[in-house]
Parts: sequence; structure tokens; C-alpha cells
Amino acid sequence: MSIFNMKFFRFLGFKEKPKAPWSKYYSKEEMDLKIPNMSLYQYFLEHASQNKDLIAINYYGTKITYKELIKKVDTCAKSFLHQGIRRGDVVTICMPNTPEGVIAFLALNKIGAISNMVHPLSSENEIKNTLIDTASVMLVLIDIDYKKIKNIIKDTDVYRIIIVRANDSMSFLWSLGYKVTSGYKTELPYNDSKYIFWNDFINLGKQYSHNEKLNFTGEKNQPATMLHSGGSTGNPKAIVLSNGNFMALVEQSKVVFKDLRKKDRCLSIMPIFHGFGLGVCVYTPLCLGAECILIPQFKAENFDKILSKYHPEFVIGVPTLFEAMMNSPRANKLRLNYLKYAISGGDSLKGATETKINEFLYSHGSSVRIIQGYGMSECLAAVCLGFKNIPKKGSVGIPFPGCYIGIFSPDDKEVAYGEEGEICISGPNVMLGYYNNEKETNLALHIHDDGNVWLHSGDLGVMDENGFIKYTSRLKRLIVSSGYNVYPSQIEAILETHEAVLLSSVVGIPHNYKVEVPKAYIVLKKGYRANNEIIEQLKELCKKNLPKYALPYEYEFRKSLPRTLVGKVDFRKLQQENNEYRKKYQNEKEKI
Repeated sequence: MSIFNMKFFRFLGFKEKPKAPWSKYYSKEEMDLKIPNMSLYQYFLEHASQNKDLIAINYYGTKITYKELIKKVDTCAKSFLHQGIRRGDVVTICMPNTPEGVIAFLALNKIGAISNMVHPLSSENEIKNTLIDTASVMLVLIDIDYKKIKNIIKDTDVYRIIIVRANDSMSFLWSLGYKVTSGYKTELPYNDSKYIFWNDFINLGKQYSHNEKLNFTGEKNQPATMLHSGGSTGNPKAIVLSNGNFMALVEQSKVVFKDLRKKDRCLSIMPIFHGFGLGVCVYTPLCLGAECILIPQFKAENFDKILSKYHPEFVIGVPTLFEAMMNSPRANKLRLNYLKYAISGGDSLKGATETKINEFLYSHGSSVRIIQGYGMSECLAAVCLGFKNIPKKGSVGIPFPGCYIGIFSPDDKEVAYGEEGEICISGPNVMLGYYNNEKETNLALHIHDDGNVWLHSGDLGVMDENGFIKYTSRLKRLIVSSGYNVYPSQIEAILETHEAVLLSSVVGIPHNYKVEVPKAYIVLKKGYRANNEIIEQLKELCKKNLPKYALPYEYEFRKSLPRTLVGKVDFRKLQQENNEYRKKYQNEKEKI
């Protein structure tokens, strides 16, 4: 099924310009954002062609210039064509941050195909379901995930799997080290025509000669890629983003990141299956002539080494990233005078943490302070950012130029300045819709009285008279663990498939490093008793069906769960009980 046959909301311009008290911080030209009518690859090519001799990607000792990157994308596009991929086909990319993942993303857009970006830590069933739900016909897969898909791929429409080894693009010494420490453990396909390794796949493109099929002319409102979200319920949804969404982000970045220059280094540590990683940390820097330092796996204990080695001018990440910076073993030796931007997003940054980070930056030679941003995958992760020179503690800043944010009541009426309401977004950053899910699309995208399409975030916030926004809380039941969205209802649904489980409820509990982690409260059926065997079975069940970051951190068995007046499980009371217990335990520990 071609994605082009589907019906989406399309952003074709404002019917009536919403109010924008923040407009005084931008020029009239900046507010009137212009987005060219082309594909995101064509837009990238126009910019990259001006920077051919600069470094585009830096990956474990391998440096790829823009000229080389353009050539690699061209060859990869031919390889996809050689293997039968055509305009409108969906190809899933299940990769961490490696050059192959970036190249495949751009190459697919070059020929008018759609990339479906999937978390490599997804469970076996999650990968299977997304391949089926998005009608994917090909899969670009990191080698360590082969063992997950080898038994489920037959149940999908995927006819070719391209296996990428993590060391395919590493320098010789790095590659050798990887093979010795990790690579030899990885199970790989043997003598199976359905699979092809990346380098063999690329060689096919070098033989492809039908270049006329490379001349795809894209449009800004055409689907480009899919990211994934569980929304308010945890039910998987594929977010369809357009070419225009990506180009709007770059045009806005030219205004917002005025100090970012060609040759500056961007620490691309946020994953490419996430809006922040793909849009802000990879595509945008590549269009601005910066150098993307691809980090496929984040290890907190090594973060200080990464900073000291690369001296990135542009660092963006979840609060956990900056906490790792402060708590690293060699933190006292860090010099951060090279930083131009330190941006926190993906989770709320508490006031005390913000103060600590700023004190750390200052004491380590940096003149910048931490800036908070706000966004969601449905609008390519970034729509709002604080200013470097306008301190507003606790604020996530003002909307990007050309993007509008309003605070609305439940009946879609805009509330007064200073009043709390739902954060809603309108403009060229907003998604086209959810793939094959008209019901959820209509719940997320509303046409308000002004005639404009507004994305309802499910987040509560307040706007002041100058347009600065403060995020206050979530409307939806959601756990954010190390920047990843964890959906309690999704975990509960898995737990309750076990024959012994009658009822479950999952809540977020505090964690020193991850901020929050899920805890499962479980009621067993009659005839079953809590024991280590059942706990191990539940752990295995979750491991098979949930991503690693969503696995319950604790299990607690109860005879019953508290209920609200209308009979629903009162998860808020469970969370309150847990917090009170932990506070009491901590106080008693301190007395000792």
C-alpha cells in the first residue's frame, strides 16, 4: 500500500494568523517563514553542495566530507532502486546513530520512498508489529537485532533485510577493537538469500545504470518519514512527518542558532529514531555545514571523555545527559570554554538541576547557560526554545519563528496570559497525521475557531504576556525515563497476558539517574502465590514484548489495588503511597 494514497491533514498556510506576543523578538522577515517546495533531500543537497570539502560526519575515527556523503547517498539510492524500492514504498530503518542509518534516510527520500525509524532496543514483537502496520517491504537492521527478527520476519511483507555491522564505517583500529570486544558475540545470518550485508548492498548500487529514476522531484507536503509514539494510551502510532517539517526546522534554526557556524561540531548523541536526534542533531547540522559527531550508544561514565576529545560547540540532550556530565569521574578536569549551545529537551528540567548545571558550566570555563526547549515527535521534537541572552528560569522559551503556540482550555478556547491550559501547536512543524489511524489523528489535530489546525500536546503549560512558556505537567498518564516515553497501560497489557495475573497497575517511581522508572503493582489470581518463579516469568514476558527502557524496575504483589470513586484503579494513590514510603525510609536511613 502506498502512503501517498492516504488522507492527512496538510498545513497549507494560516487561515487567520494567531496572536504572537513573542514576535517582538524576531524580525518581520523571520516571522514570515519561507519553506521551499521540494524534498528534504533536495534541500540538503543544495546546502551540502556549498560545503563539499567540510567534514559532515565523524564516526569512530572515520571522517566523511559533504562531497563523500553526497556520493554515498547517491550510491545507496541506486542500491535501493536495484532492489526494487520505488516511490511511496516504506522501508524500516532500525539503527542506532551510524553513518549507514543517516545515509539510508537521505537515500530513501532522494527516490521518494518513506523511511520508518524504529528503536533498535524495541522488542521482537514491537519490531514485527511496526513492520506489519507500516507495510514495510525492506528493513535496514543493525546486526545485534538479527536474533530478534530471524523468527518473525516471515510474518511480514519484508522481502529483503540489509544487515549493518556496527563497525562497517569505523576506522581500522576502532573496527578491530570492536570485533575483539563485542563483534564476535553477534549472531549473523548464514546462507540466506533474504539477507544482504551493507557493503554488498552498496556494491549493487555501483552497478545500477537507470539514473532517470533518481530524478524524483519532491514537494514540501509529501510524507518523508515516520517516527513512533504511544500518545496518551501507549498504543503504538506511526507519526507521518513531511519534507516541509524538516526544512522548517532548518530555516528556524538559522534564526534561533545565530552563533552556529560552518565547521562547528554537533554532538549527535540523541538517537536518529527520535525527533530530537534525527531533526535537530543530524539533519539540521548537515544543512548548516556543521560536523555531526555520531555517537551510537550513550554511556554516562564516558561522557566526559567524549566532550574532551571532540570539543563540540553544540550539545543537545535530555537532562540525564547533563547530569552525567556533572557526575562523570573526571568532571573536575573538564574545560567547557568551547561550548556555544547547551540545550536540554525531552523531559522537564527541574529548577534545582538547572541551577547546578549552570554553576557547573560557569566553573568549568563556559560562558553559556543551559537552555530549555520544548517539543514532541508529532512536530519533529522542537518548536520552542529559550534565548541565550534572556534568562527565564523554569521557562522553555518562546516559539520558533513561523510556529505558533497557544494555551487552550478543554473546549479549544484560548485562555488568558498566566492561566494554565493545554499547550497546542500550529504551523509548518506539525505532522501530517498518524499512519492509517484517522481516529487518533482527529483526536490530536483540531481545527479551532480561527480555521487553523492545532496539534494538542497533552501537556499543560502557562504563557506570559511576552510569549514565554512554562511547562507545568502532563495531562496524559506517562512516565519519562532518561528521556524515553514509557506508557504504563502498555506494560499493564503485557503483564496481564500472564496466566497468573488478575490485575496490574504501573506507576513511575523516582530514580537517581533515570529520573523515573516503572514499578508494577500486581494482583494474582486465586490459586497463585507470589514467588521468584513468577517474578522471573514476568520479567521474561516483559523482556520479549517491551523495549529495554520500559522494563519494570520493581514488582510488588498485593491482594487488591486501590480504586477511585468510579471504580477505576487509583494509580495516583499507588504513586503517593510509594513516594511516602520512600521518603520515610530515607529519613530513617539518615537518622542511622
